[in-house]
Amino acid sequence: MIKSMQISASGMAVQRLRMDIIAQNIANINTTRTANGGPYRRRLVTVQENIDSKPFSQFLSERSNAFTGQGIKATGIVEDPTPLKTIYDPGHPDADEQGYVQMPNVDNLKEMVDMISATRSFEANVTAFNAAKSMAIKGLEIGKR
Repeated sequence: MIKSMQISASGMAVQRLRMDIIAQNIANINTTRTANGGPYRRRLVTVQENIDSKPFSQFLSERSNAFTGQGIKATGIVEDPTPLKTIYDPGHPDADEQGYVQMPNVDNLKEMVDMISATRSFEANVTAFNAAKSMAIKGLEIGKR
């Protein structure tokens, strides 16, 4: 029971981080100048399965004998390599000689879809966590009788 709660908790933590990064992307949708210079670049969270570093033979025997999942973990935050948007605005302070401004590669529609996905994933992990908690409580009630 505890293992399933830990897996759900790791999923909730990663989805919360995704929501934070998505909110940061939306907040910087019009940022044309950052501390590093140039426009803001959309950020993405990279995720992988959280496994212990064990010899492969031990890992394989554990996998075949029983479920040993550890949940997931965020491995980093990377910049989206898609090209920046260019708009014509000669009055903008960051415009080049031809009057074009490089804008962030943040698409509000993509961010909203990602936000809905992260929210639904978070809710699914909460549901799984609560189900495991409920089963544990019911199991403890059996011993009372």
